[in-house]
Amino acid sequence: MHTKKSGRYNRLYEQIKDLVKATENPVTRMATIAALLHHKMNGYFWTGFYFLEKGELIVGPYQGPIACLKLKKDTGVCWAGINRKESVVVGDVHQFPGHIACSSQSNSEIVVPVKDEAGRVVAVLDVDSRDLNCFDEEDRVGLEKIVELVYNH
Repeated sequence: MHTKKSGRYNRLYEQIKDLVKATENPVTRMATIAALLHHKMNGYFWTGFYFLEKGELIVGPYQGPIACLKLKKDTGVCWAGINRKESVVVGDVHQFPGHIACSSQSNSEIVVPVKDEAGRVVAVLDVDSRDLNCFDEEDRVGLEKIVELVYNH
């Protein structure tokens, strides 16, 4: 099913694919992805990456209000994405056990694992919205395709 939202993700994918050709640096690519998504997608309140480093999740490039710099291990939606090795869509974060509220304005969230060239989960893309139920299957599919551009050449 091709909707307006999936069409927008496809256009963003093509735009990001062209932009990230300039460098193979994953942090630079993440910064570009976060900025573009944050400013082009409706409902995105906080858009960014958390890196898995020495067993901890620490904030990487992002757009939006100040973030939690480190996320408590095995707690919240980002860690759920890391531990499950799959995307997690949460319609109401206040109903998610162990949700970490970096901002009280966030009401829904999607987390997409980022895998390196070897297929290891090394980070997550985290997007929060002020709206309840902002994210769905179209967002999951579109964002999973986009985060593949962090390490793919």
